[in-house]
Formats: sequence, C-alpha cells, structure tokens
Amino acid sequence: MTFQRARSDEQRAVRRRAILETTSAMLDEMPVAQVTLNELSRRVGLAKTAVLRYFESREAVLLDLMDDRTASWLAELEPELARGIDLGRSAVERAEQAADVLSRSLAAQTVLCDLFGAQGGVLEHNVSVEVIRRHKRASLGNLAVMAGLVRRHLPELGDRAEMFCLNLLIVGGALSAYTSPPPSLLAVYESEPALAVHHVDMRTALRLAIITSLVGMLPRP
Repeated sequence: MTFQRARSDEQRAVRRRAILETTSAMLDEMPVAQVTLNELSRRVGLAKTAVLRYFESREAVLLDLMDDRTASWLAELEPELARGIDLGRSAVERAEQAADVLSRSLAAQTVLCDLFGAQGGVLEHNVSVEVIRRHKRASLGNLAVMAGLVRRHLPELGDRAEMFCLNLLIVGGALSAYTSPPPSLLAVYESEPALAVHHVDMRTALRLAIITSLVGMLPRP
C-alpha cells in the first residue's frame, strides 16, 4: 500500500494503525529479532523517514504492538477462564484448572511471548522517556486487568495476584526463546534424539510453572 502525506489527526491515526498491523503480520512470519525498519517501511508503503514520524524507533513500534496484543489476549482470556474454572471447587482444584487454561491460552500466543521475552533487554532500549512512560502505563493497566481476572476465580490470592501475573508473563517470555529451536538445533535433535531430552514444550513448561507458583501463593490452612 502507499499513502499520501497525512494532514489530519484521523489520517495520522490511520498511518499508525497501518504500521502496527503490518508489524503484526511480519511477526507472524518472523521472530522479533528479524523485524527491521527497512522491511517494515517497504511493506507498509512509506519511506523509513515517514515511519519515524509516527514511531521514533523500531522498538517503539514493537512496544505499542505488545501493549495492543496483550489487551486483545486478555479479552479472549476472560471467557476462557470463566468456562474452565468451577468456582465450586477447592482452591487447589481451581488453581489446577487455572493452570490448564492459562498454559493453553498463553502458549498459543507465540508472538506475544516473543515480545515479552524481548521487552526488558531490547524493546525498552532506544526509546524516549515519553514512549517508556506510555508503555509502562499501558503495561500496568493490562497487568491490573489480568490480576483481576485471576483473582475473580482465585480470590484467595488477594494482593499476590498481580505478582503471580507478572511472573507468568516473564516466564512466558523466557520460555519462548527455547520452544522454537533454530533449524540447526532441530537437525541435531533429529540426528541424535538423546540430546533433545530437555527440548521444551511451551504449554507443558508453562503449566508446571503456573501450578507451582499458584499453589505456593495460596494461603496455608
């Protein structure tokens, strides 16, 4: 696509949305590390300097996209938790049900987990104070929403729900680096299966981390 110069706030919003949607499509094809401003500008139909009028850097684009994708995921997660957790069960049983739902749901968000994994070490660099401030506000808002969803089904967590959710997102980001091995590593695993003993399955690893964390945070009788 190609654009004429944006002259109104509405046109500028359209450009920003097009840049975010194009970046999102790129991430369905490649990891965060391979997304470049040159390729993004080519795909969106804007000069690189034009893209930088709307987002100050590649990292700024990806931070906004991460906040958007997190909010969309949480909207999907709410009914999944409602269907998957029986409020009539004991706290431990509900924790196990929550682990099933959360691990399945987050494991399916491969792009989002990749973004979480890059957040602290990559995405929060090369951006201005204002971009970081906006991102942190959005991030904390999403975290509060997630904690509220979890607390609705596990009220026993109380104030610890937000810390649990933060830990879960950090673990999801960390695991993402190990659940999509590069071709060379896959070739090694295929030729020598014994070396694949610790090959990580995202959902299995997430479920173990979630159930361990949840049960550990539940109040003792």
